[in-house]
Amino acid sequence: MTVLGVGVDIVDIERFTRALERTPALRQRLFGPVDTQPQDLAGQSLAARFAAKEATLKALGGNISGFSWHDIQVTGERGQQPKLVLSGGVAKRAALSGVTSTHLSMSHDGGMAIAFVVVDGESRT
Repeated sequence: MTVLGVGVDIVDIERFTRALERTPALRQRLFGPVDTQPQDLAGQSLAARFAAKEATLKALGGNISGFSWHDIQVTGERGQQPKLVLSGGVAKRAALSGVTSTHLSMSHDGGMAIAFVVVDGESRT
C-alpha cells in the first residue's frame, strides 16, 4: 500500500456559517443527504465537512472533470470515526488513480474547522 495523496483544508466557521445563512441554497448545493445526518448539525460540523471535501479534492490532485460537491460526502454519527463516501467524477478519479482506501480526520476549535485526508492504494504511474 502506498500513500497516493494528502490533502488538508481549514475553514473559518463564522464566515462559513454566514455564507450558509446569506445563501440558503448553498447548503443543498454543498451537502448531500449523507453529509447532513444527523439533521441537527451545527455550523462548526458543516464547516469541518466542507473542509473534508476540499481536502479530498487536494488529495486526489484537484480539477476533477464533472465534479459535484455531492460526489464527496462525509458519514459518521457523533462519536464515530468519520468516513468519506465518494461517487461520480470523484470516485472515477480515485479508481483511475489506484485509490483503495481513504482516511479522514476532522476537528474544530477556536473558530476554525480543519480536515486532513490521506488516500492510499496501488500507484498506477
